[in-house]
Amino acid sequence: MADRERLSAATHNSPRTWLITAALSPLAVRLIRRLLPHGDYVVACLPPHEIDHDQRSREFRELIDECKSGRKDREGWKDRIRGIRCDGNMSSCLFAVAEAVRLFNRIDILLCCRSEAVVGTVEELSATPLTQSLARMQFESMFFSQVNFIKAALPVLRKQRVGHIIALTSTCGHLGTPGLAMFSAATWGFEGYCDSLAYEVAPFNIKVTIVQPNLEVQSLTSRLIFAPQMSAYTKPSSAAPNVRTMLTNVLNSNTGTVMPDTRNRGVSASGSTGSLFYPDTEQGDVVYRYPELLPRSANLLVNETIHALIAIGGNENPPSRHIVGPDAAAAVQEKLKTVTEEMEDFIDASLSVDIYNSELKEEAKKTKKSRGKNPDARKPEARNSFTRTA
Repeated sequence: MADRERLSAATHNSPRTWLITAALSPLAVRLIRRLLPHGDYVVACLPPHEIDHDQRSREFRELIDECKSGRKDREGWKDRIRGIRCDGNMSSCLFAVAEAVRLFNRIDILLCCRSEAVVGTVEELSATPLTQSLARMQFESMFFSQVNFIKAALPVLRKQRVGHIIALTSTCGHLGTPGLAMFSAATWGFEGYCDSLAYEVAPFNIKVTIVQPNLEVQSLTSRLIFAPQMSAYTKPSSAAPNVRTMLTNVLNSNTGTVMPDTRNRGVSASGSTGSLFYPDTEQGDVVYRYPELLPRSANLLVNETIHALIAIGGNENPPSRHIVGPDAAAAVQEKLKTVTEEMEDFIDASLSVDIYNSELKEEAKKTKKSRGKNPDARKPEARNSFTRTA
């Protein structure tokens, strides 16, 4: 039980109360192992389908056993962590927030970190009612459940007049990824929501930060859902990497997560394998997998992100957006550069819709010409601000 007198606002270096929206991933468990020795308090939300999955919940259960073990180096841990079954619907989120306040008096940091990736091309996810439901499932898990947590926590944070909401997403918030269209869409949607939210809650001293690690951090530490594959998309393409193949190779490296062939299943009695709208579709099984990484590999994968979350969480002046690691930073930087250069290349078309003979046209044309003479000047202004936050 937390100290009932701990009512003053927590500072960045003092014990803080974290509400973690999905606490069973390798990343979340390792983060909690860093928070408890610091003296922090943790409300760990446990999605029912994950806590009931032996492989997925094993590390968290081991952590709870350690907390209860009486070990000298784990002293006090069991009094500063509370696990709550929470599926992300509004009532369960309200209960989790109420429990956090009842037990620990306040919420300092709401970490929105639930993730799962639906793998499939846009056409594969449109082929049947089943695959269409996977697209909706992606938004339920990664967008609406996290929005519910935020809505449930806002009255508490606003009353405190202090708090920090962290959205752990991925570089998919900047970079569309073939084979992960719904994952990318849900990520972009949630980030847009958080960007707008930041302006609304700033007067109440509530901060909002989007943290973007590499795509692999979220996809390889969360559930993967594979839609049945269409033969048209099995052929190798030089235009884009085959995400399905890369993720399948990771899963096939462990005997417990080997992927079956989901093609050419579910053929009807008439011999048709398609649907009304997609008669060529080869129907098969939807496959669910949790990647099972070796402890050392999991540590290497998530350590940078955990360090960033601890450094940023509860900071008095946190960044609005933080990209984790040099590879992610370089990828996002290149995307921002491309967007800026394309905008400059077509600036005439953009400004031609101005019904007024604006002076901005001439100014924009002069800028374009000057940058053409000086290639370095074509680098986007966003690059400097991005470097500061990254």
